[in-house]
Amino acid sequence: MEHRKLGKSGPTTSAIGLGCMGMSDFYGPADRNESIATIHAALDAGITLLDTGDFYGMGHNEMLIREALSSRNRANVQISVKFGALREVERKWNGYDSRPAAVKNFLAYSLQRLGVEAIDIYRPARLDPNVPIEDTIGAMAEMMTKGYIKHIGLSEVGSETIRRAHAVHPIADLQIEYSLLSRGIENDILKTCRELGIGITAYGVLSRGLISGHWTKDRSGAQDFRGNSPRFQGENLDRNLALVESLRAIADDIGATPAQVAIAWVAAQGADIVPLIGARRRDRLSEALGALDVKLTNEHLTALEEAFPPGAAAGHRYPEAQLVHMDSEKRASA
Repeated sequence: MEHRKLGKSGPTTSAIGLGCMGMSDFYGPADRNESIATIHAALDAGITLLDTGDFYGMGHNEMLIREALSSRNRANVQISVKFGALREVERKWNGYDSRPAAVKNFLAYSLQRLGVEAIDIYRPARLDPNVPIEDTIGAMAEMMTKGYIKHIGLSEVGSETIRRAHAVHPIADLQIEYSLLSRGIENDILKTCRELGIGITAYGVLSRGLISGHWTKDRSGAQDFRGNSPRFQGENLDRNLALVESLRAIADDIGATPAQVAIAWVAAQGADIVPLIGARRRDRLSEALGALDVKLTNEHLTALEEAFPPGAAAGHRYPEAQLVHMDSEKRASA
């Protein structure tokens, strides 16, 4: 397994991380035993970075990870946790809370659920519009001095917020969506992170399965997150699946699957980028790991650029109601 360092101040992790969200939430029912087996298979393959959020299944995901790691060497694993999202019993969203007191509260609960003494990378899930980012990062820095957090990260914020946060305490990485279909980071945010020495953990590298090569039109109307995603609706879906056929043709020429090429493309955008794969089954994990063996030539990269220029995707990456909470979208597109 290749390894990459997350920014100047961050940890060294496996070149690919495992996003565990789908094992607890957002993509319909998941099999607990298969989820744990998938985490074990990822660790056996050399993956060291596990990404979660305290609101994934309202704590379920953290407890699942704790169970999976109970028989493994915790020292060989880095856990990244997002916090701050508020949810209701009916799983509805109720805003974000990143006040210093809330930071310490969320952290205490995550440490308990994960069964760890410190969280490797801790990050607010979104920018709380009611709390200066300096206050949030200040509280996190205090928790670092007490040994409860090892590194501070950010998620889905724009360049101005990144600079303000980094001025309070060095930021290890920014977690943000980045894929052939979602290239808004390239407008400004990626440049800012590289200027400041901040790494990127890229989620959504397969656009929620849309460009995996496995999604078909007869699955539209899925009873999960994708049922409300603009890119999976009507004509948008038709246009996006047409793009996938271009990806499939390039993948066939390479001798790989569309998913493997899509992941390899993200990884090829810089040694400071760690793609997060959202596999929740061992077969999907095995396919995704095959991306490590895909070597994209300049000709392949040119072909992918021509097939997926910035803005090629039909539809926004989130419903409008969620985009308004994303600081990263203020100046980004696609």
